[in-house]
Amino acid sequence: MELRQIQYFVAVAEELHFGRAAERLHIGQPAVSQQVRRLERELGTQLFDRSSRTVTLTPVGRALLPEGRELLKALDSFASMAQQLAAQSAATFRLGISSALGQRLDDFLDALPRHGADTRFEFQTLDARTRLEEVRAGRLDAAFIRGIERAPGLLLLTLWYDPLVVALPAAHPLAERERLDLADLAELPLRIAGREENPVLFDTVVAACRAAGFEPLLGPPSTRLQDTLADIGAGGSGWTLVYPTATNTVSSRRIALLPLNGEPVTIRMFLALQENADPARLELLTAASRQVRRKVAGGY
Repeated sequence: MELRQIQYFVAVAEELHFGRAAERLHIGQPAVSQQVRRLERELGTQLFDRSSRTVTLTPVGRALLPEGRELLKALDSFASMAQQLAAQSAATFRLGISSALGQRLDDFLDALPRHGADTRFEFQTLDARTRLEEVRAGRLDAAFIRGIERAPGLLLLTLWYDPLVVALPAAHPLAERERLDLADLAELPLRIAGREENPVLFDTVVAACRAAGFEPLLGPPSTRLQDTLADIGAGGSGWTLVYPTATNTVSSRRIALLPLNGEPVTIRMFLALQENADPARLELLTAASRQVRRKVAGGY
């Protein structure tokens, strides 16, 4: 049995005329008659009563017509999905990123299912607020974003949790240790972005300090990470927390980077995309996010 035979059967059943069915299918009438008779032989039953003037469905033909229509509907759906996936894999995917993603970006690209491997990626390095605005406006397809927990109009897929690392002057006595307790830093001013600029980071770090038994002494608010590190390394008293993906950018011999003992202080990285994202693309990105999360959690 071939799908074209089902297609011919449905056309004749709806037209109740082999000639009109052939015109509708843009083929010759003999081919339609031949394929319908072949289908009847393969099924072992007659689908049409034929006379010199009329064509009518047999009871079996009437019962099978809805099933034939469903088969053709499923075929159309299959072809449509294949076309969408082909167009998606050939399209440009515009991704907003932050600086210092490092290997994490490679992990995400490697995690994409194979049918998305031919996608051409266009990366734009923008500040967090602009990334979100560009995704909402449709000028970006998705964006890496941290430091938020919700974004109206957008879906947030969890990618990974970043355990923050302490950065302090290399000349400070604490820098000689292999690891630190957060409470060791109670007497040093904390250099961090103000709450109005990054409320999730600010609240997470302050809450961790309070859980460690002290109220952090806030120094001048951090602006750009590199400026803050330059100030700390040049002798400015203080400490800050950096994302592990940013540690490779810290090249100064004046800065020490140390992990924390105990429960890590973490910030979640999301992939932001529009709420009405194409279902096939959403499925692809959800699968990639899940794989990245497992890889990062596994520590490799």
